[in-house]
Amino acid sequence: MTSEKNTPEKKFRAGAISATIWQNNGQNNKTGQPVTYRTISLERGYKDKSGAWKSTNSFRINDLPRASLVLQEAYKYAVLKDAQNGAAAETPDQYIDEEEVLM
Repeated sequence: MTSEKNTPEKKFRAGAISATIWQNNGQNNKTGQPVTYRTISLERGYKDKSGAWKSTNSFRINDLPRASLVLQEAYKYAVLKDAQNGAAAETPDQYIDEEEVLM
């Protein structure tokens, strides 16, 4: 059995805070029909004591405005994508499309 690795569809970043949009495939519980849906992950990047980059899902109070901004952009992107596709999602690109959000 082979498993496909899901790659990000789009990433929005403001400083160390990023929201990543993932396109997923599933099955409708009532009809059994295949469905495509998007999920969004939120994280903050930081360097540890040795200087290696790490990420966390914990945020400081000063991170919240940037988190709000990238989440708003991710929501807008996902809603517009669904509207363009008549609520039927397309196949995700094979690369990540990253966008810096300016504050």
